[in-house]
Amino acid sequence: MKRFYGLENLDLSHHGSLQASTLAQWLTHDLQQSQCHIYGCIADDDTILLATLSLVPDSLVYDTFDQRLDFVVAGPIVRNDCVPLTYRLQGNQFAISGRCSMISKVCGVDLYLHGSYTGSVGDEARQYFSVSIKPLLKLIKSA
Repeated sequence: MKRFYGLENLDLSHHGSLQASTLAQWLTHDLQQSQCHIYGCIADDDTILLATLSLVPDSLVYDTFDQRLDFVVAGPIVRNDCVPLTYRLQGNQFAISGRCSMISKVCGVDLYLHGSYTGSVGDEARQYFSVSIKPLLKLIKSA
């Protein structure tokens, strides 16, 4: 299940209600040095880091009409001794975690890995992310 972290760190001390543009600015700043970690596991062992994907420069863009942030992360696959099962996209404070899969149409998966995730050590994997602002605003306001 997809989970969001760090929204409680948003400074809500400004007057008035939180606007989509304010949240988008905060996320844009927070995600500037973001990384996505892809994990797997073998039997009951601890999670195993399979790849670390870093933000591709100049890929972080806010779409004001759709109110969403789009960006790309990329990096090498470092291990292939197990299948990818979970991911964590980590900014400075904001993070998203959930289940992932290389196989499309798997139930209960939040993120289908892009076709560039070959599972071969040394190959460059790219992953596209889109973060909708409206659902995050609802989460903040309901807290």
